[in-house]
Amino acid sequence: MISSGRARNASLRQMTQAALKGESVPSGLEQGPLDQRSKELRKQCVRCLLGGSRGHVGSTFSLIEILRVLYDDVLKYDPSNPSWEERDRFILSKGHGCIALYVLLAEKGFFPDAELDKFCHPDGILGGHPDHVKVPGIEASTGSLGHGLSIGIGRALAARVRGADWRVFVTLGDGECNEGSVWEGALAAGNHGLENLTVIVDNNKRQSYGSTDEVLDLEPFADKWRAFGFGVHEVDGHDTDALRDAFARLPYEKDRPSALICHTVKGKGIPEAEGNNKWHHLRAIDKAKAQSMIDAIEAY
Repeated sequence: MISSGRARNASLRQMTQAALKGESVPSGLEQGPLDQRSKELRKQCVRCLLGGSRGHVGSTFSLIEILRVLYDDVLKYDPSNPSWEERDRFILSKGHGCIALYVLLAEKGFFPDAELDKFCHPDGILGGHPDHVKVPGIEASTGSLGHGLSIGIGRALAARVRGADWRVFVTLGDGECNEGSVWEGALAAGNHGLENLTVIVDNNKRQSYGSTDEVLDLEPFADKWRAFGFGVHEVDGHDTDALRDAFARLPYEKDRPSALICHTVKGKGIPEAEGNNKWHHLRAIDKAKAQSMIDAIEAY
């Protein structure tokens, strides 16, 4: 069994809540620097936002390091053959954060880079939520929250029946975990002992109209996943080294599904956007607004 590091995890939660309240926090999760690769990925997300003149900024920016590590270091895939049978299955259940996923898929060669400029265009393949019919590398059409985990459970069961060794990763939003279907799925996953399934929670403590503790408090969040039969680990979701280590440790317990709770900052990389619900979704993004976002990212 892998230790959950509860003392550090409590510190991560306290730091995040302090930032959301406007209180000072020590250097760490909220104020940690971004390396050049993380900045470049964010600037590509801004490019996509400008192409569509709109999009979910906060949820995209909290996801970037998670997806970066998955696609750089963890997942098995073949961009030239997206349906390769031995690939790992990744499902972005919080589909509104799809711009971060589009940027990684384009970088890895699943589709031409020029598609990023056609985000939400009639002649483009990239919509405001991911479409597995149109977009190579997308495993499931998501955006109606609460469905991705159950889809992932079906894929994990299929791997077991076939005797395949590919793994399934499902990323949920913390606000998405208000959905009862998430916990129905969690109960099933634990009951079936799906060791090949990992749930990743983008725990940015915010949802569209408030903080998660105001809307529907999830705490004790990690203990809920344990109670449903998961091995649990918590991590700073913007620390790429810590994320690599967390993924390398999978599964966290034998014959149990795993839950990786990633403590993140909504809007990470643009100080004005961090923890700011006005940046959940932006409209009328023009060149001037996009440039101001890029300037903020470069100065971070």
